[in-house]
Amino acid sequence: MEVVLSEQPEIRQHDDEEQEEEEAFTPQPSRRGRKKSAVWDHFTVEHISGGCTRACCKLCKQTFAYSSGSKIAGTSHLKRHITLGSCPMIKSEKRAARLALTPSSLTPLTPPDHHDAAGSSEPPQKRRYRVSGFSTTLFDPERSLNYLAKMIIMHDYPLHIVEQPAFVAFVESLNPRFKVLDVPSMEAEVFSIYQRDKQNLLQEIATIPGRMSLTIGLWTTSQTLGYISLAGQYIDSDWKLKRRMLNFMMVSSPHSENALSEAIGLSLSEWNVKDRLFTITLDNDCSSHDIYSANLRDHLSNKHTLMLKGQLFVVRCYAHILNVVAQDVIASIHGIIYNIRESIKFVKASPSREDKFADISHQLQIPTAKTLSLDMATQWNSTYLMLQASLDYMQAFNVLETCDDSYNESPSSEDWRRVEVVCSFLKLLYDSANTISSASEPTSNIFFHEAWKIQLELSNAVRSEDPMIKSVAKEMHEKFDKYWKDCSLVLAIAVVMDPRFKLKLVEFSFSKIYGAESQRYVKVVSDGIRELYEEYVAHPLQTKQENELGNHHLPGGKTEKEKKSDELVDFDTYLSEMAETEPARPEIEQYLEEVLVPRHAEFDILNWWKVNSLRYPTLSKMARDVLGIPMFMASGTGGAASVFGVGAGSRVLDEYRSSLRPEMVEALFCAKDWLQYQPISVEQPASASAAGNVKMEM
Repeated sequence: MEVVLSEQPEIRQHDDEEQEEEEAFTPQPSRRGRKKSAVWDHFTVEHISGGCTRACCKLCKQTFAYSSGSKIAGTSHLKRHITLGSCPMIKSEKRAARLALTPSSLTPLTPPDHHDAAGSSEPPQKRRYRVSGFSTTLFDPERSLNYLAKMIIMHDYPLHIVEQPAFVAFVESLNPRFKVLDVPSMEAEVFSIYQRDKQNLLQEIATIPGRMSLTIGLWTTSQTLGYISLAGQYIDSDWKLKRRMLNFMMVSSPHSENALSEAIGLSLSEWNVKDRLFTITLDNDCSSHDIYSANLRDHLSNKHTLMLKGQLFVVRCYAHILNVVAQDVIASIHGIIYNIRESIKFVKASPSREDKFADISHQLQIPTAKTLSLDMATQWNSTYLMLQASLDYMQAFNVLETCDDSYNESPSSEDWRRVEVVCSFLKLLYDSANTISSASEPTSNIFFHEAWKIQLELSNAVRSEDPMIKSVAKEMHEKFDKYWKDCSLVLAIAVVMDPRFKLKLVEFSFSKIYGAESQRYVKVVSDGIRELYEEYVAHPLQTKQENELGNHHLPGGKTEKEKKSDELVDFDTYLSEMAETEPARPEIEQYLEEVLVPRHAEFDILNWWKVNSLRYPTLSKMARDVLGIPMFMASGTGGAASVFGVGAGSRVLDEYRSSLRPEMVEALFCAKDWLQYQPISVEQPASASAAGNVKMEM
């Protein structure tokens, strides 16, 4: 649609305008007092006392200073009143024009024809505007309903929001033609979105070239029932790491190995990946991990072939062990933490106390810019930051206690010493958690770097001569050492798949941890990675693309027609015979013997394997599966444990979701996870013309 708009008169510089006005009001023989500016079509001149005049707007009757004696104020302010929409009458007309939604509404208020010096009139120069957008589109209630359902899913709004009077009134104020549906109809729309996205994900998973690993989350309700969340992690054909929620299933006893095994089996069948299960990651309590994982391994090994005899099958969540260890060390000084919290409350109770504390800190010349603030009991990192800041103000708290009789919560010197030791260990956990949570693609190779450093520090601390350091580290080391023994093999194999480190980092770190016995532990990793490679050689996982190629190509990669037309067919036969008599070295040996890739911050390990997959066709498949192992259950849809969350282990479903039908709970959880990877933008309806921009043609 093209609409012709008259051009607004351009606002000239102030000097030009004053010159114009001087010419307009300079007495001339032929046209005495003729005003040349078009602004006077909208203003009249009113004389007031003292020889002064004011300009009065014809529309809104507002007056403006114009002349005082022989001095003329100019017309800049008058033009702004008209052309910039300051006049309330013009604003009202424009608003009414927009509501009319007709082509004529796009024509702005324009001044009459300009007059030249001879008194002739010419039509003003015109600009042509092409306007397009939603003003002429038809209302699509189905599309609006779809966006409403997505909003409910992504923001965890209750389904009955559509029946709340305030929400209904709000929607009707936007468009009275959109009638909000009832709860059953909204449930149907949500389920429709879930089914559509599930089909898309099924098609994507069918094309993945490798195996899939699972993360298992346990949920409880206020009832006797519980839920199990299952998410699949894999590396796609473009070597991109992905994690998608697969199921959110209700079970009678979520902590039972039988129930969990059955849920995993149903999920694998539903998603057609029964023969592609690689590992599962759990975040259950440490005390029951051995029995729980062993029973689960036995249940699933009867139905599925496990790689490396199941040694890599059950992986413990790294974030969970950090949370457990951090909670334990914080609990060991809970009394001191109480005093520090009360101390901060005392200082923050009034501005006068804050000022007094600030004066004490200034007099003591405390070199810190940290701010005292209370922690969140559910986030152990906030407790660590509170303790760290309090340590800097230790002397200020001691002085405050001596000069203020109403304050008596300051920790003792021994307490401050213990806080200092605890913070030194919490810093290890805090830095490690930040490292893994900040990784854009948390491939499994990055976790070995974090775990072996913590294991080494805690091992050294338990042998410390300082009794306080030794006592704090002892319980931390007991729990982390259990994790290290369970997962060091899978952690080490993952880092060997990093061409910047291979076995060299394992040899170096184990020498630090185990000393003279390190070679025995290195051999376990070396034998394990070679055995795993041999399994990939003996039992290759055929992808859909490889099966299709196999139907059309010979083992040499050439079609029958190409073979017949190849003049070097005898040469190919010779090469084949040579390969049989002199077999090539295994890919794993070639890889381990090559020099390390230089380390740099921008290194992309998945891209490296993508580029080198032709050199290592079998080893790259193994690397794809190993690097895709989920070492921690990242925060996200499905209640995966937060890296700093205190409530690790099973999670509790709220009362509202517990009251929904199980299939609706699954639809809400899964659809929310899938929608976060889709762009959320208002698509222009097909009936609308090209973009909502305004293009100008001269």
